[in-house]
Formats: sequence, structure tokens, C-alpha cells
Amino acid sequence: MSGVYARRIAVLAASAALAATTGLLTAPSAQAAMPTPVAASTARTYLGQLTVQAEGSSSGYSRNKFPHWITQSGACNTREVVLKRDGTNVTQDSSCAAVSGSWYSEYDGATWTAAADLDIDHMVPLAEAWRSGASSWTTAQRQAYANDLTRPQLIAVTDNVNQSKGDKDPAKWLPSRAAYKCTYARAWVHVKHYYDLTVDSAEKTALQSVLNDC
Repeated sequence: MSGVYARRIAVLAASAALAATTGLLTAPSAQAAMPTPVAASTARTYLGQLTVQAEGSSSGYSRNKFPHWITQSGACNTREVVLKRDGTNVTQDSSCAAVSGSWYSEYDGATWTAAADLDIDHMVPLAEAWRSGASSWTTAQRQAYANDLTRPQLIAVTDNVNQSKGDKDPAKWLPSRAAYKCTYARAWVHVKHYYDLTVDSAEKTALQSVLNDC
């Protein structure tokens, strides 16, 4: 693990631990979208800097090794913060559950008015991260990754679309909505670069193809 990355993940882990134990962190202000990923030109540069190697094994992987969703503020956990952030006119009850609002799923262009119809997708899935380097992280580091509200890593989307994506990388799955593919590729590379995760050759080729058309 590089020194720069180790410092990054240590800060994230400390922040996540504080949020989980005290609930005193202030949730991000509403922005009706995930954080904006780097520009296509920067993403192309970042992609060239990623280590290319075959994916590692899924042996030992469990979603429980990436604790989520942690408390972010008061009664609100990470899922509820993202639902509030990504929706329009979202109303929450005293336990922070979204009871009304409207959500546009960027992956497929569907609009929903029930929070139960939405999943919070990890842009770079947890199992994909595990096979790309996260298997060597501590649980605290994986918790920080799984609840990262600062990078373009979490987004509210149609639940069955997220389930269709599963843990596939862009060589095997891209959003059906063509207008979002560029943003998706930029976000994927942004996250992988920040966390110093690897890419396999097919994944890199697929990302290059999308980014070249941005």
C-alpha cells in the first residue's frame, strides 16, 4: 500500500469510526446528485496510472467485511443520507427513513416515489474492490470505503438494476442509459485511482473505450 494511499485511508477510517461511535458528524448538504467525478481527460490520465493485473480471488470475501451502513448524523445512516441527497423533495420521519420524495435513477432513466424501490449502489462494488486490493485492508479501512460520501462512490438507483450489475466491472456491465456511461466511467476510475485499486486488462479496455467517446 502506498504511503499516500495509507494516509488517505487512515483519515477515512478515523472519520468513519467517529461517525459510527458518536453520530456527531454532519451529513453533507443536499445536492441531488453524487459528488461530481473527475473530468474525462483526468480520468484518462488516472486510468493510465492504475496498475493492470488479473483480478484477485474472491476467497474470504464477505459484505460483512465492509461494514455499512454506518451512522452519519443523529439517526441517519449512510443509506438515508444518500437517499436524501439524491432525491427531490425528500421527507424523512423521526428515525430518518425517507417517507416521501422522488428519485431519478441515472442508470436506467426510471423515476421512483418509494424509497423501497431504490438501492444504494457502490460504484466500484465491494466484491470488485476486494479482488482489486481491498482484501489486504483493515476492517476500518473497508468500512470507510463502503460509506464514502466524498468520492463518487455511492448513488441511489433502481434496485433491480443494481442487482443486475452485481459485482461486475465495466467490461461486463455498463448502465443501459447511454447518456450516463461517460459519467459512470469517470466515477469508476476516480474511485479506483483514489483507493489505489488495480484494474484487469478487459476492464481497462472497456473504460478506455467509454472515456474516448466522452
